[in-house]
Amino acid sequence: MDMYKTGRAAFARHFGGERARIYAAPGRTEIGGNHTDHQHGRVLAAAVDLETWGFAAPNGRGEIRLYSEGYGSCSVSLSDLVPRPEERGAVQALLRGVAAGVPGLSGFDLYVTSQVLPGSGLSSSAAFEVLLGIVCADMAGIELTPTAIAQIGQEAENRYFGKPCGLMDQMASAWGGLIEMDFQNPAEPTVCRVSFDMNQTGYALCILDVKADHASLTDAYAAIPAEMEAVASFFGEEKLRDVSEEAFWACVPEIRKRTGDRAVLRAAHFFEENRRAEAEAKALEAGDFARFLRLVRASGESSWLYLQNVVPAGAVKQQSMAMALAICRHVLGEEGACRVHGGGFGGTVQAFVPAEQLLAFQKRTEGVFGEGACHVLRVNPTGARRIE
Repeated sequence: MDMYKTGRAAFARHFGGERARIYAAPGRTEIGGNHTDHQHGRVLAAAVDLETWGFAAPNGRGEIRLYSEGYGSCSVSLSDLVPRPEERGAVQALLRGVAAGVPGLSGFDLYVTSQVLPGSGLSSSAAFEVLLGIVCADMAGIELTPTAIAQIGQEAENRYFGKPCGLMDQMASAWGGLIEMDFQNPAEPTVCRVSFDMNQTGYALCILDVKADHASLTDAYAAIPAEMEAVASFFGEEKLRDVSEEAFWACVPEIRKRTGDRAVLRAAHFFEENRRAEAEAKALEAGDFARFLRLVRASGESSWLYLQNVVPAGAVKQQSMAMALAICRHVLGEEGACRVHGGGFGGTVQAFVPAEQLLAFQKRTEGVFGEGACHVLRVNPTGARRIE
């Protein structure tokens, strides 16, 4: 395969002639469960056919040396794996954090190239973290489950990199395929493969990149779990999954006074979306794609109205996500479905587009957001792995 030869040649240019081992980890798409995972809820997700590739070999230096195509080189010493405040937001933090989670690790060189573009909404960061986990485990000569690899990646992103993400992205990349996840017990999340071929529906799975800069939106993303947890705290709990929905609705007047209305609406979204993710998986298992599409539309409505992760607070001139949803709805009419995808705000929109409308959908959306903005994806049946 050309990718193997090209990657090994690039590895040799940067690190020498050692024959490198080959690894891959896919990007992911969130199918259902928008902002439910960080509250220990349910999620439906799938790995996609865009991957991050790694080429690695031991170096005997007691350090990880990385060259990432398009980003350059860096290294970390395996004798110093504690979090560094000055590395928050930097790739070194992820190297250090993942390495800290794998016992018995020795040094290696790693060349990385990726089809999962940053900002594409397909979780390039999780694919990179999971790839690192697979490489580190292999270099240490140990076997780790996909869930363990995902948890190491999440810990690195939370504690070292400084981003309060849930576990869904890493799990989808590590496991591969179409999976339903329940994070009620985050130490041992339940994973069920959904028996449905998303690639044979007559609909294209599209991710539309709205081309908005979300580097300045960290606080907006962080406010979502923080406000949901403020509502949970009203009941003496840490996460909304441990709160009774009936008790929540009964106490809305008191909760509003303590947390404000947006937190209450975001909690309402969680309860509905948590049920909806489970219902979507059941609809697919039953082969009822029409019902699944209705649930996708309802998810999009809830994210826009209750979760409020479409337009950043105060934004007036730049409302790219809302613009994208309006265009998708206009083009699709009563066919297909669209919704905010992943974190929201400046990210991506997901759409299920009838095959006969795909070319028109791409032309209209890329006419607004630029050539290449509409990614047409397929579900990847395989997760993170060593290839050879």
